[in-house]
Amino acid sequence: MAKIFIINGGQKFGHSGGRFNETIAIETLNFFQTNSGFEVRATNINEEYDPAEEVANYVWADVVIYHTPIWWFQLPHGFKKYIDVVFTEGHAKGIYKSDGRSSVNPAINYGTGGMLLGKKYMVTSSWNAPKEAFTLPGEFFNQRSVDDGALFGFHRMNAFTGMEPLESIHFHDIEKNADIEKDLGLYQKHLTKLFLN
Repeated sequence: MAKIFIINGGQKFGHSGGRFNETIAIETLNFFQTNSGFEVRATNINEEYDPAEEVANYVWADVVIYHTPIWWFQLPHGFKKYIDVVFTEGHAKGIYKSDGRSSVNPAINYGTGGMLLGKKYMVTSSWNAPKEAFTLPGEFFNQRSVDDGALFGFHRMNAFTGMEPLESIHFHDIEKNADIEKDLGLYQKHLTKLFLN
Protein backbone atom coordinates (compact mmCIF):
# COMPACT_ATOMS: atom_id res chain seq x y z
CA MET A 1 0.00 0.00 0.00
CA ALA A 2 1.41 3.39 -1.04
CA LYS A 3 1.10 5.97 1.76
CA ILE A 4 -0.07 9.42 0.63
CA PHE A 5 0.03 12.54 2.82
CA ILE A 6 -2.05 15.46 1.45
CA ILE A 7 -1.45 19.01 2.69
CA ASN A 8 -4.00 21.71 1.86
CA GLY A 9 -2.04 24.98 2.05
CA GLY A 10 -4.95 27.06 0.70
CA GLN A 11 -5.14 29.67 3.43
CA LYS A 12 -8.39 31.48 4.22
CA PHE A 13 -7.43 35.14 4.49
CA GLY A 14 -8.62 38.50 3.17
CA HIS A 15 -10.63 38.01 -0.02
CA SER A 16 -9.39 34.41 -0.39
CA GLY A 17 -11.68 31.73 0.92
CA GLY A 18 -9.28 28.94 -0.06
CA ARG A 19 -12.08 27.29 -2.05
CA PHE A 20 -10.08 26.21 -5.11
CA ASN A 21 -7.32 24.51 -3.11
CA GLU A 22 -9.95 22.92 -0.87
CA THR A 23 -11.63 21.54 -4.00
CA ILE A 24 -8.32 20.19 -5.32
CA ALA A 25 -7.43 18.69 -1.92
CA ILE A 26 -10.82 16.93 -1.73
CA GLU A 27 -10.38 15.70 -5.31
CA THR A 28 -6.98 14.28 -4.32
CA LEU A 29 -8.40 12.54 -1.27
CA ASN A 30 -11.26 11.06 -3.31
CA PHE A 31 -8.86 9.85 -6.01
CA PHE A 32 -6.76 7.85 -3.57
CA GLN A 33 -9.72 6.59 -1.54
CA THR A 34 -11.52 5.28 -4.64
CA ASN A 35 -8.46 3.53 -6.09
CA SER A 36 -7.08 0.48 -4.31
CA GLY A 37 -3.54 0.25 -3.04
CA PHE A 38 -3.34 3.57 -1.18
CA GLU A 39 -3.51 4.72 2.43
CA VAL A 40 -4.20 8.42 2.91
CA ARG A 41 -3.72 11.06 5.59
CA ALA A 42 -4.58 14.74 5.17
CA THR A 43 -3.92 18.08 6.87
CA ASN A 44 -5.53 21.47 6.34
CA ILE A 45 -3.26 24.33 7.47
CA ASN A 46 -6.35 26.35 8.46
CA GLU A 47 -7.14 23.86 11.23
CA GLU A 48 -5.22 23.21 14.44
CA TYR A 49 -2.38 20.75 14.07
CA ASP A 50 0.15 19.10 16.34
CA PRO A 51 3.66 19.66 14.91
CA ALA A 52 4.87 16.27 16.20
CA GLU A 53 1.96 14.51 14.47
CA GLU A 54 2.72 16.38 11.25
CA VAL A 55 6.35 15.22 11.42
CA ALA A 56 5.06 11.67 11.93
CA ASN A 57 2.92 12.09 8.79
CA TYR A 58 5.97 13.08 6.73
CA VAL A 59 7.94 10.12 8.08
CA TRP A 60 5.00 7.76 7.44
CA ALA A 61 4.31 8.89 3.86
CA ASP A 62 5.75 7.55 0.65
CA VAL A 63 4.45 10.63 -1.20
CA VAL A 64 3.61 14.10 0.13
CA ILE A 65 1.16 16.10 -1.99
CA TYR A 66 1.13 19.85 -1.43
CA HIS A 67 -1.68 22.13 -2.59
CA THR A 68 -0.96 25.84 -2.45
CA PRO A 69 -2.14 29.10 -3.91
CA ILE A 70 0.55 31.62 -4.74
CA TRP A 71 0.22 34.98 -3.00
CA TRP A 72 2.58 37.74 -4.07
CA PHE A 73 4.74 35.13 -5.82
CA GLN A 74 5.23 33.06 -2.65
CA LEU A 75 3.43 30.63 -0.36
CA PRO A 76 0.67 32.10 1.83
CA HIS A 77 1.98 33.06 5.26
CA GLY A 78 -0.10 30.39 7.03
CA PHE A 79 1.37 27.64 4.87
CA LYS A 80 4.89 29.04 5.30
CA LYS A 81 4.34 29.06 9.08
CA TYR A 82 3.19 25.43 8.93
CA ILE A 83 6.41 24.45 7.15
CA ASP A 84 8.60 26.49 9.52
CA VAL A 85 6.95 24.98 12.61
CA VAL A 86 6.77 21.39 11.35
CA PHE A 87 10.25 21.25 9.82
CA THR A 88 11.75 22.77 12.97
CA GLU A 89 9.95 20.10 15.01
CA GLY A 90 11.32 17.52 12.57
CA HIS A 91 14.98 18.36 13.23
CA ALA A 92 16.66 15.04 14.14
CA LYS A 93 13.17 13.50 14.36
CA GLY A 94 12.74 12.36 10.78
CA ILE A 95 12.78 15.39 8.47
CA TYR A 96 16.44 16.44 8.58
CA LYS A 97 19.41 15.83 10.86
CA SER A 98 21.71 18.64 9.72
CA ASP A 99 22.55 20.76 6.69
CA GLY A 100 24.81 17.91 5.55
CA ARG A 101 28.16 19.65 5.92
CA SER A 102 31.02 18.66 8.20
CA SER A 103 33.50 20.89 10.00
CA VAL A 104 36.28 19.11 8.09
CA ASN A 105 35.21 20.67 4.79
CA PRO A 106 32.26 23.05 5.36
CA ALA A 107 32.28 24.30 1.76
CA ILE A 108 30.71 21.13 0.34
CA ASN A 109 27.70 18.84 0.82
CA TYR A 110 25.30 21.58 1.91
CA GLY A 111 21.71 20.33 1.70
CA THR A 112 22.51 16.62 2.10
CA GLY A 113 21.36 16.11 5.69
CA GLY A 114 17.74 15.23 4.92
CA MET A 115 16.11 12.18 6.50
CA LEU A 116 13.22 11.69 4.03
CA LEU A 117 15.35 9.84 1.48
CA GLY A 118 13.43 7.62 -0.93
CA LYS A 119 10.24 9.63 -0.51
CA LYS A 120 8.61 11.76 -3.19
CA TYR A 121 6.49 14.89 -3.27
CA MET A 122 4.16 16.59 -5.71
CA VAL A 123 2.95 20.18 -5.71
CA THR A 124 -0.07 21.87 -7.24
CA SER A 125 -0.26 25.64 -7.32
CA SER A 126 -3.03 28.03 -8.21
CA TRP A 127 -2.58 31.47 -9.72
CA ASN A 128 -4.48 34.57 -10.69
CA ALA A 129 -1.85 34.93 -13.46
CA PRO A 130 -2.73 33.35 -16.81
CA LYS A 131 -0.49 30.60 -18.20
CA GLU A 132 0.65 32.97 -20.96
CA ALA A 133 2.30 35.24 -18.35
CA PHE A 134 4.90 32.46 -18.01
CA THR A 135 5.23 31.38 -21.63
CA LEU A 136 4.96 34.39 -23.98
CA PRO A 137 7.94 36.64 -24.79
CA GLY A 138 7.68 40.03 -23.12
CA GLU A 139 5.13 38.85 -20.53
CA PHE A 140 5.59 39.23 -16.78
CA PHE A 141 7.56 36.10 -15.86
CA ASN A 142 10.10 36.38 -18.71
CA GLN A 143 9.28 32.87 -19.98
CA ARG A 144 10.35 31.30 -16.69
CA SER A 145 8.25 28.38 -15.47
CA VAL A 146 6.51 28.24 -12.10
CA ASP A 147 8.89 25.50 -10.94
CA ASP A 148 12.05 27.35 -12.01
CA GLY A 149 10.72 30.71 -10.81
CA ALA A 150 8.35 31.28 -7.90
CA LEU A 151 8.60 27.69 -6.62
CA PHE A 152 12.36 27.25 -7.03
CA GLY A 153 12.95 27.72 -3.28
CA PHE A 154 10.06 25.41 -2.44
CA HIS A 155 11.60 22.64 -4.53
CA ARG A 156 15.04 23.16 -2.94
CA MET A 157 13.39 23.02 0.50
CA ASN A 158 12.01 19.59 -0.30
CA ALA A 159 15.37 18.48 -1.73
CA PHE A 160 16.94 19.56 1.59
CA THR A 161 14.75 16.97 3.35
CA GLY A 162 15.85 14.28 0.90
CA MET A 163 12.59 14.05 -1.05
CA GLU A 164 12.47 13.83 -4.84
CA PRO A 165 9.89 15.64 -7.01
CA LEU A 166 7.08 14.17 -9.02
CA GLU A 167 5.76 16.25 -11.92
CA SER A 168 3.98 19.40 -10.70
CA ILE A 169 0.71 20.77 -12.03
CA HIS A 170 -0.22 24.45 -11.95
CA PHE A 171 -3.65 26.04 -12.36
CA HIS A 172 -3.84 29.51 -13.89
CA ASP A 173 -6.29 32.41 -14.17
CA ILE A 174 -8.31 31.15 -11.21
CA GLU A 175 -9.72 34.55 -10.21
CA LYS A 176 -10.71 36.12 -13.52
CA ASN A 177 -11.18 33.23 -15.93
CA ALA A 178 -11.63 30.02 -13.95
CA ASP A 179 -12.72 26.80 -15.62
CA ILE A 180 -12.90 24.47 -12.63
CA GLU A 181 -14.41 21.56 -14.54
CA LYS A 182 -11.58 21.66 -17.08
CA ASP A 183 -8.95 21.99 -14.35
CA LEU A 184 -10.37 19.03 -12.43
CA GLY A 185 -10.32 16.94 -15.61
CA LEU A 186 -6.67 17.84 -16.23
CA TYR A 187 -5.87 17.04 -12.62
CA GLN A 188 -7.54 13.62 -12.79
CA LYS A 189 -5.40 12.81 -15.84
CA HIS A 190 -2.30 14.04 -14.03
CA LEU A 191 -2.96 11.83 -10.98
CA THR A 192 -3.79 8.84 -13.18
CA LYS A 193 -0.55 9.25 -15.12
CA LEU A 194 1.59 9.53 -11.98
CA PHE A 195 -0.07 6.98 -9.71
CA LEU A 196 -2.04 4.46 -11.79
CA ASN A 197 0.00 4.05 -15.00
